[in-house]
Amino acid sequence: MNRPIDTETNRTSKSVKLSLKLVRQLQVLSNSLGYTFKDVNLPQLALTHRSFNSKKNYERLEFLGDALLGMIIAEALYQRYPEHQEGQLTRMRAILVRQESLVKIAQSLKLSDYLILGVGERKGGGRQRASILADTVESLIGAIYLDSGDVEVVKKCVLSWYGDLINNVSEQKMLKDAKSRLQEWLQAKQLDLPHYELLETLGNAPNQTFVVSCQVKVKDCPEITQSGESRRIAEQKSAELMINQLNKLPKAVASH
Repeated sequence: MNRPIDTETNRTSKSVKLSLKLVRQLQVLSNSLGYTFKDVNLPQLALTHRSFNSKKNYERLEFLGDALLGMIIAEALYQRYPEHQEGQLTRMRAILVRQESLVKIAQSLKLSDYLILGVGERKGGGRQRASILADTVESLIGAIYLDSGDVEVVKKCVLSWYGDLINNVSEQKMLKDAKSRLQEWLQAKQLDLPHYELLETLGNAPNQTFVVSCQVKVKDCPEITQSGESRRIAEQKSAELMINQLNKLPKAVASH
């Protein structure tokens, strides 16, 4: 196992000096990523959390990587599932780009070994924090794009990281226990449970479509509306998209 990345903190500039050991560790990371950086400062920045440097950190790269990831996964799903409609593809993309999926990728790449964190974050378990691991995957995607200037290069890396995750994703797997996962997410933050409401029933039995809304008392988190051939399926769909929406919030705060 790799030891945590070696950094030296300059107290004046809060910058990371590239020691020989750090360069070697970045080479090991490049092997895992399947990409060798021309500019070694980019992976360094992509691994730097704001707890270490409030100005020069991975957040801008994460913003770029998030957009690239969504596009790459959308195209991959479009090509691999020609029989699926837009709604199905949207839900499949949501499961593949959500925090849980990105954490699995981060763990397979052993990104926790390379994170550059402030002392407090390190002591607080930051190397295993799901949000940091997921963000780092996206920031590395942004870094690879800026370094290569080639979306195809980025796509090759991303799809290799995902492996069979894209081939095996299905709507049935995607919807499994979405309501339970949403409930656990809210309970972990001591927030109220979600509220589901049947808005409309379209058509006649047995070919009915149920329209359901999902609401949570979280600031800046709008209501989600989904439909399905049963009320249960519609609720699961809305819960899945709500989880994805919550994971993208910078900070979840209960509404009062």
